[in-house]
Amino acid sequence: MKCAPGSEKPLQLALAIGLGCDRGTPAATISEAIGEALAACGGQPSDVRAVASIDLKADEDGLLQALREYGWRAHFYPAAELAAVDVPNPSETVRRYTGSPSVSEAAALLAAGSDKADLIVEKHKRRGPDGRNATVSIARIHLSEPMSANERH
Repeated sequence: MKCAPGSEKPLQLALAIGLGCDRGTPAATISEAIGEALAACGGQPSDVRAVASIDLKADEDGLLQALREYGWRAHFYPAAELAAVDVPNPSETVRRYTGSPSVSEAAALLAAGSDKADLIVEKHKRRGPDGRNATVSIARIHLSEPMSANERH
């Protein structure tokens, strides 16, 4: 676990994950993408406080299965709400399919209640063996006060 500079106290990460995927993406591909994105920022599944995606994915079997495996629930935002978020990597392809130029980055930022300065993993993409893609973005959630050990679990 990372420690604050000059301190023996572990840093308490609070992360929001935004998820996007192709229709029919297997849970394994989504879970692998999540694991890779968390590793990229030094996070752990226990650091995740919020997970979000677009409402078009509320019935996506692979996504829902991956969420169950991690023990997480997700909030699903409408495309118009995601489209209003300023993101570093908008995509016209994503807009054509979803109505929003961003799913994972915008969902992570909305779930974190922050802006793109707090996006610590931008649009991490994983292509599964079947050619279907999962995209994960991670944003930092600012905590107003330190969490106790009981709040972390």
